[in-house]
Amino acid sequence: MPLESVPNFSEGRDRATIGALAAALSERAELLDVHSDPDHNRSVFTLVGGEADLTDSLLAAVACARELIDLRRHEGAHPRIGAADVVPIIALDPADAERARACALRLAERIGSELAIPVFLYGESAPGRGPAFFRRGGPGGLQERIDAGELHPDFGPYRLDERAGAVIVGARRPLIAFNVNRATADVEVARAIAAAVREAGGGFPGVRALGFALPSADRAQVSMNVEDWEAAALHEIVARVEEEAHARGVEVAGAELVGLMPAGAAAAAAGSILRIDGFNASHVLELRLLDRARA
Repeated sequence: MPLESVPNFSEGRDRATIGALAAALSERAELLDVHSDPDHNRSVFTLVGGEADLTDSLLAAVACARELIDLRRHEGAHPRIGAADVVPIIALDPADAERARACALRLAERIGSELAIPVFLYGESAPGRGPAFFRRGGPGGLQERIDAGELHPDFGPYRLDERAGAVIVGARRPLIAFNVNRATADVEVARAIAAAVREAGGGFPGVRALGFALPSADRAQVSMNVEDWEAAALHEIVARVEEEAHARGVEVAGAELVGLMPAGAAAAAAGSILRIDGFNASHVLELRLLDRARA
């Protein structure tokens, strides 16, 4: 099985820059999906490859982002501390978790030494630290915490790159990035719903959620990362979001998948909607055939 990466870059508006990043990522790895959002001013790429090819492609893309994205002029709804903000390495097969951790460590070391950009490890590469831990206060706040000795980069210099900031790198499990839009521009409603569904507020386990304004669509959005789709089923999360919205007199205006999602999560949602008892990924023809081919 190949490894997967879903790097997030702080550019969602300039098509030339997004295209250049896609070209860099495609040099040696296989690019499967590009999702760009102008309000978040962020693009999420999905690619797969072997360790060496994946590392080389990601390194080239981080170098491209350093040249083309200037955080000093960046505006967007999504929190960030880097032009190449977060670069996860994902084992599609749990048996490959150690491969993913080794690949993430090698990529982090090369970004720090070859590109001279500070790198912070997260996820399975630094348990207990997620992207939000580093994004608190933005690039300026992160530099203040480094200067105060509160934390330090795992690789690279102790001063953030003036244009590119820093990069967060780590191995993690597959997750689902999923947004639900509200039929209102009131961002406080979205934030209240996000607080109700995220784990930190007593909601679903492994769910991280924020409320954002989407000026271009005159909407507010609940933006979620579902870090354990087996512990928190997507269809149950959406049902809770709708329930919280209706309690506040607001309708759901649609949902959005960022990148790709595991087939098992889609199968679970389909089984629930169709009310098929015991339905799971093993009942999907193509997935059964893939399992046979791997065996």
